[in-house]
Amino acid sequence: MRSRSNSGVRLDGYARLVQQTILRHQDAVTGLLPASADHRDAWVRDNVYSILAVWGLGLAYRKNADRDEDKAKAYELEQSVVKLMRGLLQCMMRQVDKVEAFKYSQSTKDCLHAKYNTHTCATVVGDHEWGHLQMDATSLYLLMLAQMTASGLHIIHSLDEVNFIQNLVFYIEAAYKTADFGIWERGDKTNQGITELNASSVGMAKAALEALDELDLFGAKGGPQSVIRVLSDEVQHCQSILHSMLPRASSSKEVDASVLSVISYPAFAVEDSELVEITKQEIITKLQGRYGCCRFLRDGYRTPKEDPSRSYYEPAELKLFENIECEWPLFWAYLIIDGVFSGNMEQAREAGPAGLMETSPWQGRCVEEYREALEGILIKGKNGMRLMPELYSVPPDKVDEEYRNPHTVDRIPMGKLPLMWGQSLYILGCLMAEGFLAPGEIDPLNRRFATVPKPDVVVQVCILAETEGIKAVLRKEGIDVETVADVYPIRVQPARILSHIYARLGRNKQMSLTGRPYRNMGVLGTSKLYNIRKNIFTFTPQFIDQQQFYLALDNKMIVEMLRTDLSYLCSRWRMTGQPTITFPISHTMLDETGSNVHPTVLATLRKLQDGYFGGARIQTGKLSEFLTTSCRTHLSFMDPGPEGKVFAKSYELSIGSFEELDAEEWLHGLQIAEDADTYDEVAQYLDHLLQRTVPQSNLPPTAQRGGLNRFRAAVHTTRDLMSLASKAKDLHIQDVGMYVPSKIFQASQQSVKLLSSPVQQDVDGKSHMLHAEMNLPRDKDGNVDCKALVDQLRICPTLQEQADILYMLHILKGPDWHTGLDSEPGPTVKELLTELYVRVGNTRQWALIRYISGILKKKVEALDEACTDLLSHQKHLTVGLPPEPREKTISAPMPYEELVRLIDEASEKNLSVSILTQEIMVYLAMYIRTEPVLFAEMFRIRIGLIIQVMATELAHSLHCSAGEATENLMNLSPSDMKSLLYHIVSGKEFGVEKSVRSVDSSVTAAISICEVGAVGATKPERAGIVRLKSEIKQQLEKRRQSLTGNKPLSLQSTEADLTSSLSDGHSELLGKGSFSSMLEGQGSKDSRQGQWQRRRRLDGALNRVPMGFYQQVWKVLQKCHGLSVEGFVLPSSTTREMTPGEMKFAVHVESVLNRVSQPEYRQLLVETILVLTMLVDMEVHTIGNIIAMEKILQIANDLFYEEQKALGADDHMLERDPATGICCLLYDSAPSGRFGTMTYLSKSVAIYVYDFLPADGCSMQ
Repeated sequence: MRSRSNSGVRLDGYARLVQQTILRHQDAVTGLLPASADHRDAWVRDNVYSILAVWGLGLAYRKNADRDEDKAKAYELEQSVVKLMRGLLQCMMRQVDKVEAFKYSQSTKDCLHAKYNTHTCATVVGDHEWGHLQMDATSLYLLMLAQMTASGLHIIHSLDEVNFIQNLVFYIEAAYKTADFGIWERGDKTNQGITELNASSVGMAKAALEALDELDLFGAKGGPQSVIRVLSDEVQHCQSILHSMLPRASSSKEVDASVLSVISYPAFAVEDSELVEITKQEIITKLQGRYGCCRFLRDGYRTPKEDPSRSYYEPAELKLFENIECEWPLFWAYLIIDGVFSGNMEQAREAGPAGLMETSPWQGRCVEEYREALEGILIKGKNGMRLMPELYSVPPDKVDEEYRNPHTVDRIPMGKLPLMWGQSLYILGCLMAEGFLAPGEIDPLNRRFATVPKPDVVVQVCILAETEGIKAVLRKEGIDVETVADVYPIRVQPARILSHIYARLGRNKQMSLTGRPYRNMGVLGTSKLYNIRKNIFTFTPQFIDQQQFYLALDNKMIVEMLRTDLSYLCSRWRMTGQPTITFPISHTMLDETGSNVHPTVLATLRKLQDGYFGGARIQTGKLSEFLTTSCRTHLSFMDPGPEGKVFAKSYELSIGSFEELDAEEWLHGLQIAEDADTYDEVAQYLDHLLQRTVPQSNLPPTAQRGGLNRFRAAVHTTRDLMSLASKAKDLHIQDVGMYVPSKIFQASQQSVKLLSSPVQQDVDGKSHMLHAEMNLPRDKDGNVDCKALVDQLRICPTLQEQADILYMLHILKGPDWHTGLDSEPGPTVKELLTELYVRVGNTRQWALIRYISGILKKKVEALDEACTDLLSHQKHLTVGLPPEPREKTISAPMPYEELVRLIDEASEKNLSVSILTQEIMVYLAMYIRTEPVLFAEMFRIRIGLIIQVMATELAHSLHCSAGEATENLMNLSPSDMKSLLYHIVSGKEFGVEKSVRSVDSSVTAAISICEVGAVGATKPERAGIVRLKSEIKQQLEKRRQSLTGNKPLSLQSTEADLTSSLSDGHSELLGKGSFSSMLEGQGSKDSRQGQWQRRRRLDGALNRVPMGFYQQVWKVLQKCHGLSVEGFVLPSSTTREMTPGEMKFAVHVESVLNRVSQPEYRQLLVETILVLTMLVDMEVHTIGNIIAMEKILQIANDLFYEEQKALGADDHMLERDPATGICCLLYDSAPSGRFGTMTYLSKSVAIYVYDFLPADGCSMQ
């Protein structure tokens, strides 16, 4: 018999270790592994990690086989892996109903369980008795299923199982917006069962989705039906959220060692190598000790201070765990594997950002050093087996010593021995470090190359004309394009058809799985070409779909959305082949004559042909030319087969997947034709998806008809349109309606009270009332006569009045009431409103379009995605005007219906505020995707306040009343609304152009927004905070000397007045301030009144705070008992629960500041707190008990008032704000300078906290 080689002997040693520590615990029937001798249940995550060593060992035996027994050993090990993975699959398939429910609900009650019975695969605890929702566990299973399948293992055996895995893909698709309990099963670190969005879950889901895309689960023996499909846009959602979260792990954990599994093996989910390095250094610096890494800061698990009698912690208790958190050797196993993958950890570190190297003595460790350190803390078991303990804890009698000198006390091992998951990774790391396994063998899908730079993307754009007429118009402009008909046999369809097609993916009647929930397609999905049953399909982008929301009616908006999509494609495209956008030119993109292209669209087409647009490289051409270079996907699930029959009679279609189609109409008369050859099943399927019920014209024409016959928008027939309010008995309804210039029902509509202004007498108010009363027909009982209202529709002079009448009928009778107009039963109210919406769309009366959208509850495209995008960038949202409880906070992603309901509630059922809030949310998401730097200093976005400020800015610019400003705001086109929002968020100046246009037999004012040069305050100009420490010290010294009788120092400002550096052009744009002139004594020759008040109003409304503000507030709270704002106290005990970098802390501070409803006053309070934070760096142990911020501000205000009074200012100049008592002139003072706000706030702080400062001046350096 051949002698055993040295490598064979070493492998056998690892095989014994694997057998003794892992495989001997594997259940003979189910293949599952119990967590430990004490915990007999099988956790999904632990099982997958625990079997990795077995898989790796099997691969090593296969590669290093000395003899036949080694091959047999390899087979046996691989089958143990298959058995465990299939055991977990059985556990999850028994909960198939939960997978189906969770796809729609994302609720903790519908999620898969986190642990199962080892012997039976049954559940072991109830749905609510455990933190089951752990997206990372399900994602890890899917990721390793993909890797193991790619390595040659056959784990999935049937198409039913393939369908189940496909539905698990839908299950984890929403990880980017699903708050879960995370890898430690605790959720928020207080362990009170609060879910939160976890970077470890989002990253693992992203990795699993990428790994499974286009993977054949039957391996080399599979066919098209066993291929898994993932929508690229869902992957990119996870990517952008993960990128915005890191290095932070969640809202309650500023750093978590579990993120190692995301930035390195097994997920490799982060593509930015610098971010990977920053995150790794953050973990090593803050969490690494002598025995491994802590899980996260202030982790109480198994510490001597933890109360084992209860599972949760009191918030203030968390401070007790600081510096005595248990250390887990497990994380060194991750770092060893990471070191092998990156070649050498030292080299990897040297390539990282400068300045990170010196912060910890542990950072320079290479693989061998980590292995040596790990060997030193492993426990020696029987026969010299090395066992990895779960954790190392501080001995109870050494706690005080460890508090005083962290990382000095010798710790004791506790918990499971071995921790099977850690033991497995330790063995895997050893196999790799000793050369038995190459990185590519346990990563056959090459995830480790995630950070390798990607090649530049060229976006292919195919411009198509909808008709021959439009083709001729474009040719006249020198742009040669094909029509939709010319590109046949390539078929062009709208994006929603692709959503409907994907809704069939993963359906399985036997398991009652309905496939993918109907969701809008992202631009990555519509930029591929699709092969469906031998036909090639291309899909137009989602924003072209006009049937839903009104943004697509504005050509400038179409161009903006195209620009956003192109820029997004350039940065996010990761697939083989180039992206192809099909951009159709429809009649709505022509000007009003119909004989020329709209100038904005024409300019865009020319730029596209030039090859560069919106920061993207563009190649324009014909679709046929792009066939070879485009990314193409074959949708095999649409092929004929038992489940592939599109109209199989035995298969009931899921109504939920077809929101826009009426079920009865859909199923009516769609039998499979006898002669299959003459029948194109897909064509009929698509025809019915596209079926457009062109409405008969039921509404009588107004004075100007508009071109309804050439407007081809689809009718929206969503079944679940709800009435806007409970059916009213009469018309005096307070909580519905909106501010529009109506001539009939003015009295019954609630105006939008965006701005508080003096009550102004409406000259026509009396006649309006009379007119309204005259036009409210009553029956003999005194109730409104609805039939008479229908008759009035015939004689209405304007579309506006038709809308008002239909709105009243909508409230009184509901949307499905048959009006009896022209025939019996006649069209319903909803049908008439929909027709009116189309007609108004032609005239571009934006206020009216928004009004009817609100009544019809038009679905705002991708509203929930917009909300999620904003939240993913660590921005909380509020909707509704302040104060709470009217202002509602959105801190976690929510389903579309729930979001709309919350916005309606916050808008107090006001249609205009509700629809405008949704519109603004969509624009904010567009900007945060393309220009995240705009939001750099913001934490919470208050949409209600932003709308209010938009109206205020219009009122200032147009010198008009509050009501007119609101009306003008509602009349802005979507592109102008977006532009106004941009100027407000960016701080740039804007101009307002007012023109008159004739619409619908009446003359209306058209407002448009234009940019006015590169003006606006820069960050340093806005802040005006630099070098303030010296000023504070001077003030304190001055105060001390005046009290001790010494001659006071004269204060010399060390800063120039920042206002002088601002560009010209403010005053006429901003409107005059409430002051006739600035004080001459201020030494400023600047005559621009109102600019700093406006700046503060904008920053206050946008919740902008200086960088590092919250960390400074945390330090202040450690030196006092609390800060009081508007009578609400931010207690110092907050720092006992939360760490300075924690997002939860920032939210908490924000919520206190948001008690202040006036934005400019709030911003002055922020400046006051900022001045107070300057004291933190001095050697002062305490600066008082509860510090009343308003009091400091009032002292500063009084100092300002007295000084200005002494300089000769009159009462008119020093007029005070009645709400706060602050001088309006102080609101409008620059932060720095001789008479800047900071000067007075510094003096005020010195006066307020003087008594708490040390007597000697040596602390002020």
